[in-house]
Amino acid sequence: MSSSRSPIAIVVKGYPRLSETFIAQEILALEQAGFAFEIWSLRQPTDGAVHMLNRQIKARPVYLPEYLHQAPLRVLAGALSALKRPRLFKLVGLFLRDLRRDFSASRGRRLGQALVMARELDPAIRHLHVHFLHTPASVARYAALLTGRTFSFSAHAKDIWTTTDWEKREKIADSQWGVTCTRGGVEALQRLAPADDPDRVSLVYHGLDLGRFPVPPAERPWRDGSSAEAPVEFVTVGRAVAKKGFDDLLTALAQLPPSLSWRLTHIGGGELRKALQAQAERLGLADRIIWRGALAQGEVIEALRAADLFVLPCKEGESGDRDGLPNVIMEASTQALPILSTRFAGVPEFVREGEEGLLVPPNDPQALAGGLWTLATDPALRQRLGEGAYRRVREAFSFEAGIAVLAGKFDGVLAGSLPMAAGARVGRDDRGPVQLDAGVPSPRLRGEDRGEGL
Repeated sequence: MSSSRSPIAIVVKGYPRLSETFIAQEILALEQAGFAFEIWSLRQPTDGAVHMLNRQIKARPVYLPEYLHQAPLRVLAGALSALKRPRLFKLVGLFLRDLRRDFSASRGRRLGQALVMARELDPAIRHLHVHFLHTPASVARYAALLTGRTFSFSAHAKDIWTTTDWEKREKIADSQWGVTCTRGGVEALQRLAPADDPDRVSLVYHGLDLGRFPVPPAERPWRDGSSAEAPVEFVTVGRAVAKKGFDDLLTALAQLPPSLSWRLTHIGGGELRKALQAQAERLGLADRIIWRGALAQGEVIEALRAADLFVLPCKEGESGDRDGLPNVIMEASTQALPILSTRFAGVPEFVREGEEGLLVPPNDPQALAGGLWTLATDPALRQRLGEGAYRRVREAFSFEAGIAVLAGKFDGVLAGSLPMAAGARVGRDDRGPVQLDAGVPSPRLRGEDRGEGL
């Protein structure tokens, strides 16, 4: 790959996040393919641990002020810089139109963050790529419009199902291209794409870089729940939020016969964790559940290797929030674990009933309990489904294929084979054509000049 590519700005809501390893693995793979990035985050990280993937990424994050009063000098400098840009009136018009439809403090924060970003972006950056179509895409869109840059997006799950149609439609129309990771997501966004360009949004599965995972255990104990000394080991991984369905899982576990010996390990943080622990106490399950919190990748893999089956009862959460195809399902498959999940969102695109696991309807604890019983008491079935899951992740969900698609799209915008933002002027530097917005772009700022720490 050529090393002369212009850098790209990656815009995310928070970085790094243990729950977004799919973003980290993508950035790392694209760096290894010769792309250079800056990472712009709307907020500081909140996870206690850092994933090993993030430690390997060369790009360093730049943190925008999550709340504008936290960095008044940066915001003021961004606003004053914007006054010199000829595209400011277009941005103000767009922002006021958005504000009339979404009159909120959040909308104002996104404008302020965009002004800061527009001033502080490396002038060599010609293109922005944003993960998630909701608030991060607002910042990227405003900054791109103000500076004459282009932008693209990766949509995932919550942003597709909880963002209003008008906002998705306009962001798609202003973007160069977009990708998402499930068929349902593609269909939903293509319906909102420009009529003459429905393929502006395409399907790219995240897949997994299998080089990051050990081969599955050669064999697992033949546990069937009949011995209290050797309980069947259930494992689940995910933030304690409504869409993961952990409340249904606890209800289902309470319906299992007392004679069945089992233990559940939950990995992940999340706002509902205390409520779930209280639910487990009420149901008399507390002594059978281990709450391990957020863990680094190595510890997650060890927990998967020690388990007999993986369970994740996905369902619709608050305000329509839902998963796409959870990466943790594919990660469990790397260790040849059978999958018990729901016929919901993108899960059936990976898990086929009776081939890689069992699927039950969402919001149905009784059916979930039946699936747990079936898999807990039949080690031979678990082995067959686990082997199928391992084949599936290796053969049908190629991480390399998705990265090749993204690399081609990024090369297209950097080479100018895709149209630049409307109204942008073109200049040249030692890297080739560059979009300019008004004469010479602002110089790169040092950290202290950004007002960091205010």
